Amino acid sequence: MTRVLITGFAPFDGERVNPSWQAASLVAAEPPAGLTVTAAELPCVFGESVTALRAAVRAADPELVLCLGQAGGRPGVTVERVAVNLDDARIPDNAGHRPVDEPVVPGGPAAYFSSLPVKACVAALRTAGVPAAVSHTAGTFVCNHVAYGLAHLIATELPHVRGGFVHVPWAPEQVTDGTAPALEPATVARGLRALLGIAAATPAGQDLNVSEGATH
Repeated sequence: MTRVLITGFAPFDGERVNPSWQAASLVAAEPPAGLTVTAAELPCVFGESVTALRAAVRAADPELVLCLGQAGGRPGVTVERVAVNLDDARIPDNAGHRPVDEPVVPGGPAAYFSSLPVKACVAALRTAGVPAAVSHTAGTFVCNHVAYGLAHLIATELPHVRGGFVHVPWAPEQVTDGTAPALEPATVARGLRALLGIAAATPAGQDLNVSEGATH
């Protein structure tokens, strides 16, 4: 059995729910065959989120880590390819912090690529009937902060662990006027189960040789 840690965030910016935590909870409650899945909710706070992630990793001792975040306005599940060493907050986090042009890790590399097979993960999501794409930016808010923090933790302390970050759309209950795309957390969870199965089965360093690039 492959040990998996999946994380989501607490609600932020005045929302009552966060679909990343909703989906993470559903996956942990009904994990894919061959995987044991532990879920942890992270605070939407710079610094504290990575501290909580580190504690969850220590408790779960995972072989695979999948961190989730909310990307309101995106039409599908997006697998992040890269995390950058930059905190530049457009809005305050849940503790009122709003860093501008600060590094996630002082002296750390400018960026890290995900150690997940991002293209195979996207293909698995699509096969499960969930709209999905590779994303080349995780933003510069707490989601990217955690994505970079996870990658740095893996690179410097846990080379036997693989992990990455995935953004999920708003849940329908967050889009009451129907003017923005949304996905049911249960639908997202179905796709994430397929993603985790492929990620666990794909050898480290391998991925599909298909184009998932962007022109802008």
